[in-house]
Amino acid sequence: MPRITKLFNLNDPGWGRGNNNGSEPPKKPKGNGDSPPDLDEVWRDFNNRIGSLFGRKGGGGNRPGGGRGGITPPSPRGAKVGLGVVAGVAVLLWLASGFYIVQEGQVAVVTQFGKYKSTAPAGFQWRLPYPIQSAETVNISQLRTFEVGFRGGSRNKVLPEALMLTTDENIVDMQFVVQYRLRADGAPDYLFKMRDPDDSVRQASETAMREIVGKKPMDFVLYEGRTEVAVEVQNLMQQILDRYQSGIQISTVAIQNVQPPEQVQAAFDDAVKAGQDRERQINEGQAYANQVIPLAGGQASRMLEQAEGYRAKVIGDARGDAARFTSILTEYQKAPKIMRERMYLETMQQIFSRASKVMVDTKNGNNMLYLPIDKIIQQTARDASSQQQPTALPGASQPSVPQPPARSTGSASSSGNPGSNTGSGNNTLSRDRLTR
Repeated sequence: MPRITKLFNLNDPGWGRGNNNGSEPPKKPKGNGDSPPDLDEVWRDFNNRIGSLFGRKGGGGNRPGGGRGGITPPSPRGAKVGLGVVAGVAVLLWLASGFYIVQEGQVAVVTQFGKYKSTAPAGFQWRLPYPIQSAETVNISQLRTFEVGFRGGSRNKVLPEALMLTTDENIVDMQFVVQYRLRADGAPDYLFKMRDPDDSVRQASETAMREIVGKKPMDFVLYEGRTEVAVEVQNLMQQILDRYQSGIQISTVAIQNVQPPEQVQAAFDDAVKAGQDRERQINEGQAYANQVIPLAGGQASRMLEQAEGYRAKVIGDARGDAARFTSILTEYQKAPKIMRERMYLETMQQIFSRASKVMVDTKNGNNMLYLPIDKIIQQTARDASSQQQPTALPGASQPSVPQPPARSTGSASSSGNPGSNTGSGNNTLSRDRLTR
């Protein structure tokens, strides 16, 4: 090894200065040695150094002897050493070619004679050199994106991809974006299980979208069902790619734009406006119904309650009157005369308590006496109030004063002379009753 280093020393000043002894490199001549060496001499010195490595002693082209062409043939031992050194260097270089670096976010798929062997993670790796093994790096962290139905913008439409048929036999213009990446262990499947995996993902996306849209009505796809359609398409795409063993994971399916075809856009807008007006009127009617129905229900309930109260009142009054009449009848059967007298007095008391004017007719005269019962009652009430409560508190309720029955020596009536057509016996009875 030191010999090889000495022979190929690039700092040797004797390169191209001639060589009389092939075993040692030439030395720099004394004197004027500043002139550059000749290229032919440099090449000749290089050949001599290579020849000395294989055990050959070169005398240069200017020597008259020393073999054919002035070159001494190599010895067997030197040739073996030289070949061994060259072979060792070649083997080292071949083995060194197996080192490679895998970047972060990538993996290396190692194949042995074309067959999958292993997957190498990120870092400094080594494999058997070519042609035994080879490695291909795959980026598993890259988020791959492609567009379906348009390119670059929504105006650049691709109609063969965008136009799809719904379940109600309508056509929609569907534009969406798909994003996917490789799984951590999906690099071998991505390379060897599919011929063109990226194009397979595009075809799977179109197939899944057409299948899902074909099961939905047009209004659902255009309005409230966009998110649901995107989720179903993503799940169906993942199922298809898993059956293909592609090693791909779908990240996102985003619907960019959904609309009817341009040829029927105006008619569709009119239909949408009409549908919105219909919904608005339905909502208004529902709001009015929600306002009127509870009010009518409350009124009906109130009327039912009032009817039930009136019914209970009438039934109670009737039962009370019947019970009172039964009790009066029992007492009347025991003492008819006394009961008749009592009933007459109670009836007259009720009549006089409600009357505000009383006319008294005398037996022996035609003049009638007017008694202002209302004024008398008011005066009596005032006198009683002034005697019982000299200083009444504000807001205090006044005690009620009983109304005294009218007393007279003649017959009493609220409308004229009812006793004019009766005999003296009846007038006597009336006077006795009033006196009582």
